[in-house]
Amino acid sequence: MSNECNHDCSGCESAGNCNQQSFLEKPNELSNIGKVIGIVSGKGGVGKTMVSSLLAVSMQRRGKNVGILDADITGPSVPKAFGIHGKADACEKGILPTKSKMGIDVMSVNLLLENESDPVVWRGPVIAGVVKQFWTDVIWKDTEYLFVDMPPGTGDVPLTVFQSFPVDGIVIVTSPQELVSMIVGKAVKMAKLMNIPIIGIIENMSYYECPDCGKKINVFGDSHLDEIAEQYGIPVLARLPICTDFAKHCDNGTVELFEGDWLENAVDKISSL
Repeated sequence: MSNECNHDCSGCESAGNCNQQSFLEKPNELSNIGKVIGIVSGKGGVGKTMVSSLLAVSMQRRGKNVGILDADITGPSVPKAFGIHGKADACEKGILPTKSKMGIDVMSVNLLLENESDPVVWRGPVIAGVVKQFWTDVIWKDTEYLFVDMPPGTGDVPLTVFQSFPVDGIVIVTSPQELVSMIVGKAVKMAKLMNIPIIGIIENMSYYECPDCGKKINVFGDSHLDEIAEQYGIPVLARLPICTDFAKHCDNGTVELFEGDWLENAVDKISSL
């Protein structure tokens, strides 16, 4: 596979006369999507959905129209973080994303199930097909930034997103444990194999700040973030602390009320794409 090919044939001088095969899917005819940002992790439990939600909220606070595509089909949690319940609406032209209290468009399989607690017991090809439909059938109207919250690992869904969506870049989420840091390499190498730009890396649960003296405590041991970033040549975007307020907001469906400027550098980088 050529390192120059980004699978977008529009405007390419070799369009129709090259050996590259594009698997890009066309979005809904009524969609108007700007930048597509993937949020990935090498393994589960590192707070990827929380980071996706906070990035979307931070970007929307800058006056941008934002959407979140919850591609974690078997573990959807974006609607809960935003306090969204019920079902998504549809019209003859497609599916309409549900708006959060502050106006962020959200699409998740939980908004299509009879009961949001029902398990999704589907095989990989079906799950991948649903992710594609969230791109082709959902009307992402005037969405300047679409954040795609992906399941952990390098399986069917990340592969489907990387091949089917015109991804402008990904943000990798990790935590300080050495085991997690090792697995980050898999996500980095997959992105490079698929020619997907890596915006940077965010370390979640990086430290705990003592409320009395302000000392930062490395609960999970010393961070290896700088070593990983240097090894793979990617920038560090943020270090998020262990914060009980974050957890409360996500549990209570009020993530849009979070306070903190830890992700401002990350939002700056995404805005500069």
